[in-house]
Amino acid sequence: METVEPLTISAATAADRDAVVRLWTCAKLTVPHNDPGEDFDFAVGRESSDVLVGVSQGRIVASVLVGHDGHRGWLYYVAVHPDYQRRGYGAAIVAAGERWLSDRQVRKVMLLVRDTNAAVLSFYERLQYEAAARVVMQKWPAPS
Repeated sequence: METVEPLTISAATAADRDAVVRLWTCAKLTVPHNDPGEDFDFAVGRESSDVLVGVSQGRIVASVLVGHDGHRGWLYYVAVHPDYQRRGYGAAIVAAGERWLSDRQVRKVMLLVRDTNAAVLSFYERLQYEAAARVVMQKWPAPS
């Protein structure tokens, strides 16, 4: 049986930016209309958001960008490097995001799954997430 290196989870720092963006890219979480570096910069170390990273063998191998609006908490960019999957790291990084929200008295955790990433739905279902009957609407306001 393979020995699984424990995952050490902490808040990301500005120095982690490039490694985290590489992880998000490797995990196929990036899209052309979102700059992952800007997303990292916008969220890291804020009062209502942060980026948590999981380190194994000295390498960032897992992440979650977590944030809230005071009522609903959101998990974004949940990633585990493909070489480190199936070790429980995904569940661990999601649990860390949930704890981050719970520590701030945010009781509802939300996440979005792109329809192109349907294979991950069973992962979230195993973690007791359920599909919500909602329509997500969006608008891209013109820059001011």
